[in-house]
Amino acid sequence: MAPIPRLPAAAVPRLPLVPDPLHRIRVPKDLDAVTTIDPGEEPLAGGLDRRAVDHIWSAVVDLYRSGVHPAIQLCLRRHGKIVINRSIGHARGNGPDDAPDAEKVLVTPRTPYCVYSTSKGVTAMVVHLLQDRGLLDIQDRVTKYLPDYGRHGKEKTTIAHVLAHRAGVPTLPREVLDIDRVADTDFVIEAISNSKPFVKPGTLLAYHAISGGFILGEIVRRVTGKTIREVLAESILDPLGFRWGNYGVAPEDVDQVGVDYLTGPRLLPPFSNLAARVLGQPVELVVETANDPRFQTALIPAGNVITTGDELSRFFEIFRAGGILD
Repeated sequence: MAPIPRLPAAAVPRLPLVPDPLHRIRVPKDLDAVTTIDPGEEPLAGGLDRRAVDHIWSAVVDLYRSGVHPAIQLCLRRHGKIVINRSIGHARGNGPDDAPDAEKVLVTPRTPYCVYSTSKGVTAMVVHLLQDRGLLDIQDRVTKYLPDYGRHGKEKTTIAHVLAHRAGVPTLPREVLDIDRVADTDFVIEAISNSKPFVKPGTLLAYHAISGGFILGEIVRRVTGKTIREVLAESILDPLGFRWGNYGVAPEDVDQVGVDYLTGPRLLPPFSNLAARVLGQPVELVVETANDPRFQTALIPAGNVITTGDELSRFFEIFRAGGILD
């Protein structure tokens, strides 16, 4: 059989580069170089041995190797002890669209991130705390505190309906999500008060991505005379020595917040349409907005708590410990 002739290099057709359909990061070869372990880990005190810790962390490393997570933080508490507090990846500089020579900043267990809808649990904590103090009752109608909210058939909506995503106003007018107006509380509350419920309040579960937080935050302000940010700080965060964990951060702390990146397979219809309806805007715009300093310094009770894995774990340790921490 005659040998197959070889084409000269110049004659070999060059195929265009195909974009990565998973929109992944560049996973470093040396994973130890992008891993940070908090020396405060106490696996033995928490009842785990080193083998168990290594097994758990290997699952995190495998997840990072998938290339769709620029950074991962994991803080695990057991019996009140920190058994794992680690991070892997980069806080910025290694997103799918970042240049290969972009400056890369290592993520550490102390890097704060926006935790999006986890904020709802923090807000619910504040609301229930005020109930314990006798300042409100979650079975009260919203109109007891926000008289104008009762328009268009919303007069029987209770605080409990809002907490349970049954208020009937899951989406917001597009103008409310304008990053330049999101800090205008009077404007936001007026827009929500003037919205029409898509079903009778209390009858149907529908995820309230942002709207419910604004309602609850304004109720907190009306009954305490302070913003929910101030109440959270004064009642929980400051007495317990939290560095992060509030709604947004101070302007001088913005550059410490880890960057969010859009990764993974592109969301296609009908799922992209569904996500846009739930979130009030396309996922791409949500991620872009989350990296905006105006968002990171705003007060959005359902969506912009900024904290670390360690401090988030510590906050929810309050529940496990029956309201007492350390």
